[in-house]
Amino acid sequence: MIPQEIIRRKRDGEVLSSNDIAAFIAAMTDETISEGQVAAFAMAVFFKGMSRDETIALTLAMRDSGRVLQWSDAARPVADKHSTGGVGDNVSLMLAPLAAACGLAVPMISGRGLGHTGGTLDKLEAIPGYDVMPDETRLRAVVRDIGCAIVGQTQELAPADRRLYAIRDVTATVEAISLITASILSKKLAAGLETLVLDVKVGSGAFMRSKDEAELLARSLVEVANGAGLKTVALLTDMNQPLADAAGNALEIRNCLSVLRGQKAGTRLESVVIAETAEMLVLSHLVATMPEAEEVARRALASGAALERFARMTHALGGPADFCDRPDVYLADAPVIRPVLAPADGFLAICETRALGMSVVELGGGRRRAGDAIDHRVGIDAILPLGTKVSKGQPIAMVHAASEDDAARAAADVTACYSVSDEAPVLPPFILGRVE
Repeated sequence: MIPQEIIRRKRDGEVLSSNDIAAFIAAMTDETISEGQVAAFAMAVFFKGMSRDETIALTLAMRDSGRVLQWSDAARPVADKHSTGGVGDNVSLMLAPLAAACGLAVPMISGRGLGHTGGTLDKLEAIPGYDVMPDETRLRAVVRDIGCAIVGQTQELAPADRRLYAIRDVTATVEAISLITASILSKKLAAGLETLVLDVKVGSGAFMRSKDEAELLARSLVEVANGAGLKTVALLTDMNQPLADAAGNALEIRNCLSVLRGQKAGTRLESVVIAETAEMLVLSHLVATMPEAEEVARRALASGAALERFARMTHALGGPADFCDRPDVYLADAPVIRPVLAPADGFLAICETRALGMSVVELGGGRRRAGDAIDHRVGIDAILPLGTKVSKGQPIAMVHAASEDDAARAAADVTACYSVSDEAPVLPPFILGRVE
């Protein structure tokens, strides 16, 4: 294999063979080709794209760059869900234990925050002692005994993805559809899944701002996943406002517990959790129809079974045994809490959701650089949904900050994220489409 020849052929728009792709990814994993050559390959793919078959070959080569988990001892269907990321999107925290309570095994390999979007692992690390990187023996035991474990990508799972992503991140090639597809699916395939539900976000707080862009990505993901042998469907969901009424790590853990206790019934967040759990149950053939599956999920939520699974998972992965009973003992509070005030009378009509997510990053709740420490205390909560009628000076959210200066700056920034109109806005449905 001559790497520069593979780069040249892709640069010129040729279709690469699966053997060429596998050889290039193997050399990248072994670090026998340079970062410059990997960057050139990524840029060639960015401009010339990849066919469906090329993307399947890339995905499988990245999967096979490391260990592939097997779950023959799971004794239940092995399923997962993946979101492309948004603001206040903490669905995974509730969905994994809810799906487990409904009879699925969910070994959920999650990630950290990226840009303006929060990361599931960062949220869980707000819980004292929670180990997001357990060894395989512990991971298997938790999934076997409890039915779910939300953890990070180990060094053994799809190591090619880590190297390629790091290079894409600094060469402006993150947005390439084929590379996004292979990055997401190689990790999911390495986790040994039987079925996968994808949540592709659309709107001002998503990486895909238009429905057409999101549908293009969703179709790529679904076609490649199914082509690689993983039964997959995708939902397109609205991200033109925060999904939860909280954004920030400890605040989203509190929000998760509220959902699991049934205190957020009827919200967009609960509706998405129920819908995606139901998709997982139907795709895994545990339940025959979506209405039946939604009812099964609602019963598991209302009975407290999902909360019980979350409590057991948290403790099994190192968190306090009584965390769900006494979260305020363990989740640190920010020193300063300041209201965000409505700028005018009227209806909350538009939210610049990406900017709101960046306000959380500026508060210290996300990273400007890869090695930055996160302040789990900070963020924004009590966020009113779009369409709410407000009076000028009424609180529309609360900022949780490390200092008075940070709080004042963030409150001004969040106020600027919202537009108020005289008429109630027409809001899109929370689920915009489905791709299978």
